This record gives sequence, C-alpha cells and structure tokens, in this order.
Amino acid sequence: MIPADLKAALERRAADALNPREAAVDVLKSLQTHYGWLTDQAMDEAACITGLSPLQLEELATFYDMLYRRPVGRHVIHACDSISCWNMGGSSLMRSLEMLLGVAAGETTPDGLFTLLPCSCLGNCGAAPAMMISNRPYGPVTAETAAALLKEIRGSGPFPS
Repeated sequence: MIPADLKAALERRAADALNPREAAVDVLKSLQTHYGWLTDQAMDEAACITGLSPLQLEELATFYDMLYRRPVGRHVIHACDSISCWNMGGSSLMRSLEMLLGVAAGETTPDGLFTLLPCSCLGNCGAAPAMMISNRPYGPVTAETAAALLKEIRGSGPFPS
C-alpha cells in the first residue's frame, strides 16, 4: 500500500493532466520508485489513480525500457545498444559487463545488487558507447571504466541508490 502523502501527490498529478495518459508514466515511475519495480499491486494503484485500464497501463509499462514489471537489482545498468553505441564498441561493452557481473543481459546478480539491461537509446550518442547506472549516464565507457564503476558501487563508494 502506498503512503497517503504519495497517493495524494499522484492523484493531484493525474487531476492536473489534460488527459490521464499524460500523467500515467509519471505515476508509474513514482510507484516504481516506491516499490522498487511495478508490482501487480502498483499497477492496480496506478489504474485507480489515473482512471486508465490495467491493460492500458500494462502497454505503457512494457513499452518503456526504464519501467520494470519484474524485480530488478538495487542498481540497474542500462547498456545502450543503439547504432551509435554499437558502432563505437557497445557490443564489446555489453560482453565486458556480462563478464564483470557474471550474468547475461536481462539478469540480476545473485546478491541483488545489479540488473543488466540493454536499451535502445540513452540519448548520449556523442559519448558512445554509453551506459547508465541508477539513472546516472556514463560515456564513453570502456571495459576498464566499467570495472572501476562497478568496484566503486560494490565498495559502497559515493554512489546514490
């Protein structure tokens, strides 16, 4: 169950929208932040808040790379696989991340710390190959810089959750 203050804020956001779809992604993102991922309960709450059907919300949640309908790790790593990143070594970066984490793309490390996901574009083409960790963009990223970032996070370095 979401806290009353969060529910009230989301209801205000939905009421201020010209159309329920306008607020839907914001509502879903806020519920994802609260729960860690979009649980079935979160989807039901979003439907009540926005007035959209569960199917309409499911369509949105499964369309966007950064909305998660299954549990994810504490830090989600999005590795860009757009043409720009691919051309600049993105596939090598993905293989390096898989080796460093010991998981394949789409999986979460056994300790629950990282989930590795490919994404179609991060909008950071000028810094290809790019990746994002917990909503923080990085690029250009090499296997060495990726290893240093993961080490910093694992060592509880100065990194936001």
